[in-house]
Amino acid sequence: MGEENNSKQQHVSFADAARFWIKLGFISFGGPAGQIAIMQTECVDKRRWIDQGAFLRGLNYCMLLPGPEAQQLAAYIGWRLHGVKGAIVAGTAFVVPGVFLIVFLAWMAAAHGDNTLIKAAFLGIKPVVMAIVLQALWRIGRRTCNTMAGVIMAVAAFVALYFLGVPFPAVVLGAGVIGIAAARIPSIRFSTGGHGHDWVPEATTKTRSAGGELRRLAKIIVVFAVLWALPVIAVVLLLGSQPFADVARLFTTAAFVTFGGAYAVLPYIADAGVNVYGWMTPGEMINGLALAETTPGPLILVTTYVGYFGGWNGSAEGLSPQAAGFIAALLTTYVTFLPSFLFIIAGAPFVERLQTLAWAKNALEAITAAVVGVILNLTVFLGQAVLIPGGAVDWTAVAAGAVAFGLLASGRISVPWLVVIGAVFGLARVLVF
Repeated sequence: MGEENNSKQQHVSFADAARFWIKLGFISFGGPAGQIAIMQTECVDKRRWIDQGAFLRGLNYCMLLPGPEAQQLAAYIGWRLHGVKGAIVAGTAFVVPGVFLIVFLAWMAAAHGDNTLIKAAFLGIKPVVMAIVLQALWRIGRRTCNTMAGVIMAVAAFVALYFLGVPFPAVVLGAGVIGIAAARIPSIRFSTGGHGHDWVPEATTKTRSAGGELRRLAKIIVVFAVLWALPVIAVVLLLGSQPFADVARLFTTAAFVTFGGAYAVLPYIADAGVNVYGWMTPGEMINGLALAETTPGPLILVTTYVGYFGGWNGSAEGLSPQAAGFIAALLTTYVTFLPSFLFIIAGAPFVERLQTLAWAKNALEAITAAVVGVILNLTVFLGQAVLIPGGAVDWTAVAAGAVAFGLLASGRISVPWLVVIGAVFGLARVLVF
């Protein structure tokens, strides 16, 4: 289907759309690919709420943005159907079920993580997480690093992170700047799956109402700045700066540099949560990733898990660990997803025009190539914690990870079920063997 099918699009009431978005929030398993496939089937093929061309342009735009592209695509479709209120309902409903489930699981891990059965289950889950990340590294790397420039960018990102200690946001922004500069040089391609290097001067994207567009954009930015500042300042003033100021700072930064999916930003969050703030151990970070893989909603909800531990272990004055964890988790979720709504509400009217900018697409290609190096850095971080705990190789974990990787590569089992199998294996390993 394409633009010619506009006449066949179905009118949808706000109530009907809201019911669908709530349903999607409960069934959005399978990562971004599965979530996008559900929206393609339901919104384009079956219900005809949006035509294929508009759907693909919205998807392309969301892939240019930092943050969870599937959640942003839902917000974009909601915006096309019912404007700002449609975007807010669609984008919020997409994540709410997963948020409360991950908060409950984070509480279980924090309050009862020393329970023998829970520890045993997580022991079996960790090699599965290792396999999931390796699979993501292979899948993204094979698709992305298929040119010399892409390989060099990935290697440079890994070296900068692992050996030089360059901050993750600087790596992402640096890759983007290099991509923009390289867009003028046709011989430099970061991916053969790119969109070409026909340089489009910025002047060609301006319209006669540029002043009005700038005023609209400025108003939206001001509104979202206020929406960010009011709850953050209120929480800090009422409950104290620690750990809530650090929570707001960390996850707001992460929201603006999460190009390439949650796997890209995980090393940054893990390093901050484990090494900088001391909110959690490497093992607890891995547990959070496993739980986020098995809950509905975007994988970036792992930030909610980390935020909960930030509150639980963050020495909040006058609050119980449970209350501090719950508040920190909600604050984390709020500042993580608020920018996604900003990007959609501010940029959705210009989706068609933005996709004519070769420099923007080339920046995304360069960042995506760098993300391969970032995920390699995450793989090393996890490998040290899972496969070489205490400096000695755990050959049982190595074998379990290899089996899990093979099952994932075969495509015969989904990630949530593989995590369940890992938990059963962990219980058997401790209780039987």
